[in-house]
Amino acid sequence: MNAPKSGYRVFSANSSVACTELAKKITERLGVELGKSVVFQESNRETRVDVKESVRGQTIFIIQTIPRDVNTAIMELLIMAYALKTSCAKNIIGVIPYFPYSKQCKMRKRGSIVSKLLASMLAKAGLTHIITMDLHQKEIQGFFTFPVDNLRASPFLIQYIQEEIPDYRNAIIVAKSPSAAKRAQSYAERLRLGLAVIHGEAQCSESDMADGRHSPPCVRNTTGHTGLELPLMMAKEKPPITVVGDVGGRIAIIVDDIIDDVGDFVAAAEILKERGAYKIYIMATHGLLSADAPRLIEESAIDEVVVTNTVPHEVQKLQCPKIKTVDVSMILAEAIRRIHNGESMAYLFRNIAVDD
Repeated sequence: MNAPKSGYRVFSANSSVACTELAKKITERLGVELGKSVVFQESNRETRVDVKESVRGQTIFIIQTIPRDVNTAIMELLIMAYALKTSCAKNIIGVIPYFPYSKQCKMRKRGSIVSKLLASMLAKAGLTHIITMDLHQKEIQGFFTFPVDNLRASPFLIQYIQEEIPDYRNAIIVAKSPSAAKRAQSYAERLRLGLAVIHGEAQCSESDMADGRHSPPCVRNTTGHTGLELPLMMAKEKPPITVVGDVGGRIAIIVDDIIDDVGDFVAAAEILKERGAYKIYIMATHGLLSADAPRLIEESAIDEVVVTNTVPHEVQKLQCPKIKTVDVSMILAEAIRRIHNGESMAYLFRNIAVDD
């Protein structure tokens, strides 16, 4: 039982049943019961949270998985955290395996750094610590005013490669763009495999507008000082699609942190098939698989997509049998246990380098 003497409670802030599956697996591993609470949507779509047991003086862990309705999940987490704060919980620790808005962590023209805004909102709501997994950019940890443990899913995905992919020694790790090369290199070095990088038109254009340097208006102000002539930055032009590395007669394993819009992955798989790869695997931590991703995967040259259960995707698996799941509840449960007992987290980061 999740008894008061344990000194901590585990709650789920999700209102949908599908999103509580990971929370149930974590509590089973911890040998505790999920805290009693009700999270639901009013008829006017407002979120309401009702905590059904005393949390005074307790350390509370809120497990929040992020479904397709991202904004509702964020509000559920914020309201749950604030409810626990006003109920005199001692510490409130968020377990957010997939941190939403993590791709919006850089200034884009006149946009905003939304992940920094979300970090401030979580702190204001009462969170004192966060456990997450494979942040899109590790620098996001600097947006928080409290500790962040950024766990890694790569040991579980590497184990899957070794145990579930026949003849993986004949594989090559592929980065679908130069920006993903560091992650791919980490996998390649650990598996003692070769590395290939796809460069050209298929790569993601995210870096093209990564900061605010294009913010000033293009029209020159003729009323001011006209004597200063700044050099003009040449426009970027992507080279023709190329694959750096030999994939002929090999198993190609594309690795990334998030698979959402699968267009780039499908295009990369077609290129690798043309270059002679006879099997294509996709390995990613967070399987968002939005829109018609399952159909595109099923119709593509991709043989298998392997993701973890940081994001619920059971519906997508029913639509596409190529999608496989790796359970990471073990490491999340161990992180909760170690934080509660005041033990070092270093064990969970064994052999993790700065660039991983």
